[in-house]
This record gives sequence, C-alpha cells and structure tokens, in this order.
Amino acid sequence: MSEKKFSYTYSAPTEEERREIESIRSEYSRDERSEKLERLRRLNARVKNVSMCVALTLGIAGLLVFGLGMAMILEWGILVGGVAVAAVGALPMAGAAPAYNLVLRHEKQKYGSEIVRLSEELLGEEA
Repeated sequence: MSEKKFSYTYSAPTEEERREIESIRSEYSRDERSEKLERLRRLNARVKNVSMCVALTLGIAGLLVFGLGMAMILEWGILVGGVAVAAVGALPMAGAAPAYNLVLRHEKQKYGSEIVRLSEELLGEEA
C-alpha cells in the first residue's frame, strides 16, 4: 500500500508586503471616520481656495490693465490716457488683499459651523 501525505507550506507576508496590502485595503474599506475627515479637508480647502481665487483674479486683472497703462505711456507716448488706465488698473490690485479677507471671512462664516461640528466629532468632543 502507498502512503498518502498532505504537505502544506505557509509563508507570512513581509512587513513591506503587509503595508502595501493594508494600504490597498484601506482604499476600498471606507469607514465613517475617514469620510468625515475627507469632508473636513474639502471644506477647509474650499474656504481657503475660493478667497484665494477671488484675490488672484482681481490682482492679475488689475496688473494687466496697469501694464496696458504703462505700455501706453512708454511705448505709444500717450501720457494722460496711460496714467488714467494705469490708475484704473492699480485699483483692483490694491483691493485684492481686502477682497481676500472679506471673502475668507464670508466663507468661514458660511462653512464654519459644519467644520467645527465635523472636527468635534472626529476628536470625540461631542458637545
């Protein structure tokens, strides 16, 4: 009679393989905490990005108009018109920083309560 044997070999994943496996698994197993953290990050980025976009838009538009005024003076020799156009372009550039602060304050007021609520939930500081 022949003897039948069962042979089994097990090798545990290395530490590097384990980290890779866990990182892949974490991408597919979303829990409520990670979703709240992601929402908190998005809201915080939105508050900052909206105000930055408004300030940059004003600053760049003002700079372009200011540059046009300088070109009118230096290249085309239109002194009075160039000074007027440059002055008009300086206004939005000067208003970019106050506009940033105004929009930032508005966005903080708009999303602040939700950001505070989410952060308290994540920190376990339920009021």
